Amino acid sequence: MSRMSILTQAELRTLVPLDLDAVSCVENAFRALATLPVVMPPILRLDIPEFRGEVDVKTAYVPGVDGFAIKISPGFFDNPALGLPSVNGLMVLLSAKTGMVEALLLDSGYLTDVRTAAAGAVAARHLAREESSVAAILGAGVQAGLQLEALMLVRPIREARIWARDAVKAQAKAMELTARLGIAVEAGADPQAAVDGADIVVTTTPSETPLLRADWLARGTHVTAMGSDAEHKNELDPALVAGADIYVADSLSQTRRLGELHHAIEAGLVPADAEFAELGQIIAGLKPGRLSVDAITVADLTGTGVQDTAIATLARDRAAAAAAGTIFDN
Repeated sequence: MSRMSILTQAELRTLVPLDLDAVSCVENAFRALATLPVVMPPILRLDIPEFRGEVDVKTAYVPGVDGFAIKISPGFFDNPALGLPSVNGLMVLLSAKTGMVEALLLDSGYLTDVRTAAAGAVAARHLAREESSVAAILGAGVQAGLQLEALMLVRPIREARIWARDAVKAQAKAMELTARLGIAVEAGADPQAAVDGADIVVTTTPSETPLLRADWLARGTHVTAMGSDAEHKNELDPALVAGADIYVADSLSQTRRLGELHHAIEAGLVPADAEFAELGQIIAGLKPGRLSVDAITVADLTGTGVQDTAIATLARDRAAAAAAGTIFDN
């Protein structure tokens, strides 16, 4: 019987940094979702409203991949006031052949952070203009910084703006990212000022009311919405989703139920049965992505189980290679 591996967050940070390999790993997961008979059940979510808490459980089996992950991801959004992170959790990787547990990944949400940021990079790679150099990030948490870092892997970002409801936190995040990433990052006075002139806008908040208005965007802007992974969350003006030249979902069945598309349907701006491209279909060349330089594009990313299986198997493989003394690029 093979031994089960137990990997801590500290080990996983070394094994799976946010790099182009992580981006490619997640990109391949989206491609598989579009081209293979992936088994991905609906997200199981437990809400704990008294403490602004929610727990998501995600999983997926991808044919040809020898393991599948089950991820437990709690998000408790009052935690920062307690000196605790908003998001934590773990992943369990099981054999797709026997169902035996192969690895317990005690990542405290780190792998979710990496695969979520990588998904933002994948969306930008296929939907943002190649020359995009100015980014705007709404939100000032961990994902805000990681999204900017991920964008810099796929687009020539030279400056960025950060906005958050907490101006002090936004200023601190801007200073941190300027020092860490080596580009000019400024804190915006308000969300409209932050997105003015931006080529790429990424929303990374648990907001329940729209933060980004349709009439703020210049032609050619790409928007990635990361935060609306539950029915009550809503970062984009529904008119922005309805009026975008290209709307793309990570999983259309999910975004119809709990993404930004859900709110546009609820507002009567988009038919409930309207068909849109999924990111994996664009990656696989099954549907077109950006068709013109002045198109406004929107990627609605709610998080998928295939991403978790992909990043968990990457972590397992990296750990095995490290144990065997194999050198891998990071």
